[in-house]
Amino acid sequence: MTVPPKNSLDPDDWQALRAQGHRMLDDILDYAEHIRERPVWQVIPDEVRAKFQSGLPTAPAELGEVHQQFMENILPYSVGNSHPGFMGWVQGGGNPVGTLAEMLAAGLNANLGGRDHIPIEVERQITRWVSELFHFPDTASGLFVTGTSMANFIAVLVARARTLGAEVRYQGLTAFPERLVAYTSAGAHGCVAQAMDMAGLGRNALRVIPMNAGFEMDVGALQAAIAADRAAGLTPFMLIGTAGSVDVGAIDDLQALADVASTEKLWFHIDGAFGALGMLSPVIAARLVGIERADSIAFDFHKWLQVPYDAGFILVRDSDAHYATFATPASYLRRESKGLAGGSPWPCDFGPDLSRGFRALKTWFTLQVYGAERLGQMIAHTCELGQYLKDCILANSRFELMAPVALNIVCFRYRVDGLNDEAGDALNASIVMALQESGISAPSTTIINKRLAIRAAIVNHRTTSADIDALLNATLAIGEQIHNSGD
Repeated sequence: MTVPPKNSLDPDDWQALRAQGHRMLDDILDYAEHIRERPVWQVIPDEVRAKFQSGLPTAPAELGEVHQQFMENILPYSVGNSHPGFMGWVQGGGNPVGTLAEMLAAGLNANLGGRDHIPIEVERQITRWVSELFHFPDTASGLFVTGTSMANFIAVLVARARTLGAEVRYQGLTAFPERLVAYTSAGAHGCVAQAMDMAGLGRNALRVIPMNAGFEMDVGALQAAIAADRAAGLTPFMLIGTAGSVDVGAIDDLQALADVASTEKLWFHIDGAFGALGMLSPVIAARLVGIERADSIAFDFHKWLQVPYDAGFILVRDSDAHYATFATPASYLRRESKGLAGGSPWPCDFGPDLSRGFRALKTWFTLQVYGAERLGQMIAHTCELGQYLKDCILANSRFELMAPVALNIVCFRYRVDGLNDEAGDALNASIVMALQESGISAPSTTIINKRLAIRAAIVNHRTTSADIDALLNATLAIGEQIHNSGD
């Protein structure tokens, strides 16, 4: 047996570590295999929460003991998005292949900020795969990030630099007379406004365009807003469409938005956090026509593709513009024509992070093991379940459908005759909290036309019609109980 160096963190007994590691792997795979036997979510007991108030550990502990703490105090009290009854927010359920790939990535411990090594080629291959999916040129650039919030931020920075020139990186916005303004839908995610904030443009520089009856951006109102801003001496520079809105899953008319962006010479970006990967399904892809005309697309593999968290992505048509926005010469990042410092350009030339994990591996495994066709069928099935839920709601007078069902998000309301909107809001909010605490199902709430709605986002590949039935049956039972109790 090889004895590790004195200050190494390697074990004295690799066989014992291996045995414990196998137990840990079995436990987490058991968790996924038997997820239906658990509650979706459960309230954290005070005594469990208190265990996480202790101070910094100074002495070592046995791995098996720490693993047992995980099993008792962490695993049972997760958010629950791996469970088929989790429908509250647009979060994927993960997949066992991705779990194993994440273990391999952790063991490899590769830093994908740069230099010449194969993990970066894996990321580049996925960039080529999604370029093919979205009909982008094979010269497009791409980058794994934490999620679409960061991807949208990168897109804003690239559009800003394309409009003002790379000199804005050195001089700042105050050196330029132009006052930049961007446009997005009232249904867009809040991270779009946050991206404008972080880019130094300000939230007020984002024009929030009203939606039509289908919860899509009103193209006429968009054109009027652009004309008004130009007349006021402002500089429109970016149009942000949505493929799968946060509240109801609506898809903007991407073809019409692409036409406006082309006419007005705006950077056309699409926030496709979950909806963009609908391109894997021929049925849904037909509704995403125009996405291939975007200048950039932000999306998450950890949503509809079920890759374990986190795995966001930004795809940019013009790799030169992307590179010019982030590349920064530095002596300690010197590039060479060969050796480990080869392989330029590096991922750090396309985003703010130099230290980057191997997010690409779990995505690479997922795409290869399941294949695009099967993944597309899985995505389409979640939309079929959305239609099933919608039909059940329409068939029961105790429910009210609150918005069109474009993809896999269904907004509805438990209805009681004679209740005003305020009382109805309170009742439905109480129902959702009780549903979550029951462990049966975990929807969330949102506001639709100034009224609170129960929001079911059917994203998990494990969800079936039986889980939809469980949600509705529990909603009816809890709604009647709360209403009759007068709470």
